[in-house]
Amino acid sequence: MTIAWSVMVVLALLAWLLTAAQAGDMDMDMEPGTMGLGLPLFLLLWVTMMVAMMFPSVAPVAITWVRAIGRQSSGAARTARIAQFVAGYLIAWTAFGLCVYGILTVTGDLVDSHPEAGRWIGAGAFLLAGLHQFSPLKNMCLRHCRSPMGQLVRYAGYRPRARDLRVGAHHGLYCVGCCWGLMIVLIPLGTMNIAAMASVAVIIFIEKLWRLGPVFSTAIGVLFLVLAALAPFQSWLLPGLEHHGPSMEPMRMS
Repeated sequence: MTIAWSVMVVLALLAWLLTAAQAGDMDMDMEPGTMGLGLPLFLLLWVTMMVAMMFPSVAPVAITWVRAIGRQSSGAARTARIAQFVAGYLIAWTAFGLCVYGILTVTGDLVDSHPEAGRWIGAGAFLLAGLHQFSPLKNMCLRHCRSPMGQLVRYAGYRPRARDLRVGAHHGLYCVGCCWGLMIVLIPLGTMNIAAMASVAVIIFIEKLWRLGPVFSTAIGVLFLVLAALAPFQSWLLPGLEHHGPSMEPMRMS
């Protein structure tokens, strides 16, 4: 399965390059919210971001699943099965991307009409993310993502038709349940903030694969709660919610 590992790593690197290039091409004065993107283009960008951020941590699960079920499959068949698993996984994250687009639309409109609201939106995002790190949902989903073998065995009982696609989608839902709080911090930090994206990707990777991941997750929760307390008073923490447009003050006649 070395080829499968290599392909997923290469895809993640290409996704990072594409995302970085897109971020560089975007107008630095772009407004908060959906960045002026329509839903189809936003979802395309979102899926690319998910490939970049999530493939390093989901690759072990996808490969373990294919290894455990269908050991006699040929190399081509295993590659096709991994592709189906990954497609199902990305479907789950695309569904979450629809929710994110709606949130960004609302927050963008609110910040546009009430710029001061940005600091409270940012504080709320950090607060939700921090609380989620301590929630039963987070703990349950993180346990699944860290030790998926038991669930993978249950997946073996699925009907063969589109089984890999459904298993990928099911695992993706667990992943969304584990990581949605980490993703919403991109609202105040900037959806196309490459440094913030890389930091979140590293956090996800460590949480899922390091033996002290649960302890690390708790520390990140504390950090987010601190940021929530600071956000209303420190606008530099909220680059994704700053109103960069030209001043809307009426011109004064001399």
